[in-house]
Formats: sequence, structure tokens, C-alpha cells
Amino acid sequence: MTKQTVAVVGTGQTKFRSHHADKTYIELVQDAAKMTLDDAGMVPDEIDAVVFSMAPTAFMGINDVDRYSIEHIWGAGKPFMRVHTGGATGGSAFQAAYFHVASGVYDTVLVVGADRVAETPDAQHVLNLIWDRFYEHDFALNTVTMTALAAQRYMHKYGTTEEQFAEVVVRARKNAIKNPTAHLTGDITVEDVLNSPRVSYPYKRFDICPRSSGGAGMVLTNLDVAKRKCARPAFVTGVSSITHSVFMGDRQGFWSDTDFADQDAQDRAAHECYRQAGIIDPVRDVDVLELYDPFSTFQFPILESLGFCGRGEAASIEEDGGWEVDGGIVAVNPSGGTLCTNPIGVTGLVRAADAANQIMGRAGDMQVKNAKSAISTAIGGSTQFFTISAFSDDHVA
Repeated sequence: MTKQTVAVVGTGQTKFRSHHADKTYIELVQDAAKMTLDDAGMVPDEIDAVVFSMAPTAFMGINDVDRYSIEHIWGAGKPFMRVHTGGATGGSAFQAAYFHVASGVYDTVLVVGADRVAETPDAQHVLNLIWDRFYEHDFALNTVTMTALAAQRYMHKYGTTEEQFAEVVVRARKNAIKNPTAHLTGDITVEDVLNSPRVSYPYKRFDICPRSSGGAGMVLTNLDVAKRKCARPAFVTGVSSITHSVFMGDRQGFWSDTDFADQDAQDRAAHECYRQAGIIDPVRDVDVLELYDPFSTFQFPILESLGFCGRGEAASIEEDGGWEVDGGIVAVNPSGGTLCTNPIGVTGLVRAADAANQIMGRAGDMQVKNAKSAISTAIGGSTQFFTISAFSDDHVA
């Protein structure tokens, strides 16, 4: 079977905020599906299959709410697949939809989902259940304390400071002002970040993403349909994913030359994605990055793993403004990224949608001038699952 060219022809996102008191989960995901179909200029009968992006249902207190959503997103009578890889769920669901189309089995696929993270009083109590009861549970690990340990190691290796991490937050909030769906926005200062309440060293409150609720979707299709439906599709030129060991203690040297503080799995996934997409030099060949960065400490090791600078160099580039939208290296998170909006079950899908919108010229006030190539990432579980996807205005990579 010949591999098919795959393109994004429509995306949709609801407004993200802590609570949607006026909407049920099912209504949120239906809103996202309708917005996506409208953006693609399609009706439900043109969708061959549905991929559902949904992380832990414990956040909502309703088990497997995807089953109740099927009819409301026009999935009844069609192939349906739910994907769940924690925070990477949106990235994994997007890639599942990609393979549906690339295989030639389906012409057009809707990938959609929603989350209501704030339905639980404290999501970290739920996320604490990720870790092994015997070996790791007594350490009171959750996604905050776990990633704080990696951040401490990164700081120890490269001399990175809390002030440099704070600059990432300032840039993210500033970019998010132009994003009509973002949860957190604002013109804040490094001092504002440093003076926010301490949570777990080196994190303060502003170093950490919000608990966001909302929905998102994308329509993926083959080349023939894309030509009919979209004047400027976002072609998917590369997809890659990789999985780490479940035990944090085993990640130091999991591969012989790796360090868990360096987001080491990202570089391995990047090599495969770049190979497929024909990316030789990321700085030259990529215009926009939409990175999964729920903490201020994530961007530097990710940028280094993706090949945009050497190890330990990203922080000094931050100080020089190199990661700004017009900073001269690559536009990093014009949307504000995950630091500003984190509806866990669809966060990776939002990153992919924002990247695709840049290629399609549909990013509004966030649009990067002459954007022809974009990358999106997602990370899930206890930083165990990683996805990287590449988008281009040219399907011949």
C-alpha cells in the first residue's frame, strides 16, 4: 500500500479557562468538533473516522466520558479510537489520525477532544498515582516535584538561574496576549515571577502552567481532498514518537549517553522526524516551534534537544532575545504555549493546531511572517511519552 500525503485543512479551539460553568464536557467537545469542521469547510458526512484525544477521566469524575460524546461529535456509525498517553495525548492522537490517512485506509479523519482539569480539587493528587506504589510513591512525587528534580539537575549542570527561567514565563505571557483562546496572558516582569509563591524549588507559582478546561480539534485528509478544500494546507511531513522507562531513577543513562535533565528522549525523536521531513539544519529549515512546556524549565533542554543550540546554551540565547517571535533564530511558542494554557487531554493537539495554523496563514495576530515550516511537540506521563510532528507548506519535503 502506497503511503499517502497527509494535510491539515481545518482546526478549532474553544476559549480555555479554569472553569466552563456554562458547558458540560460533551458540549465543550462538540463545540470544538463543530469549529473544526467549519474551519475545514466540511460537514460530518465527509469524515470517515474519528480519533478522540482524552487523558485521565479522573479529572472529571466521569469514567470514560468519550463514550457519551460519540454521537455529539458525529462519530456514531464510524470507526472511533480513543488515545491516552497523559500530557502527550493530543500529540499521540494527532499522530494516530495521521497514520489513519497516510495508510490510505481513510481519506479524511477528525481528531478531537476536550478536558476539564479543574473539575478535581487538585489535579496533582490524581497525577501522584502515576508512580509505583512500592518504589516511588513514598517520595510524594507528582508532576511538579518530579520535574523540579530534573530542573535542579539541569541548573547544576549548566549554571542556569531562576531569573533565566523567569524570562521564559515573561515571554510566554506576552505572546499569549495575541492569542484569543489562551488561559493566562499579561505583561508581567521577571520580578513578578520571582516574587510569586514558592511551590517546589526552583518553581514559583508563575513557573507552572494553569489547569485549563476547553476543547480542540483538527481535520486531516489526503492530497486530493486537501486540494479541493484548502488553498494553503499544512502538510504533515514528519511524525515521530518515543517512550522512556517508567522509573525516573532508571532514566539517568537509560541510553548510554543520556541525562534525564536534558529531555534526552526528545533528540532521538527529533532525528527521526527531521529525517522524514527533510530537515537538515533546524535553525535554517524551521520557522516556528510550538513546544509542550508546562513548566518554565522545559524550554531550554527541549530547544537544545531539537538542535537549535548546544547543550547549556539556550538560557543565554533567551537573555539575548533569540527565542522571541522576531528573535532571529526561531519563533518559539507564538501562542504562549503550555505555560499559558494546559487542558491536559488536548494540550498536544493545541500545539499541533497552532503549528498548522501558522503554515495555513490562519494564526491571526500570532502569525509569524513567511512561516513555511513548523514543529510541534508533546510530553506525557512522568515525562515518559514524547511526540514530535513537522508541518510544511510543501508536501514534497
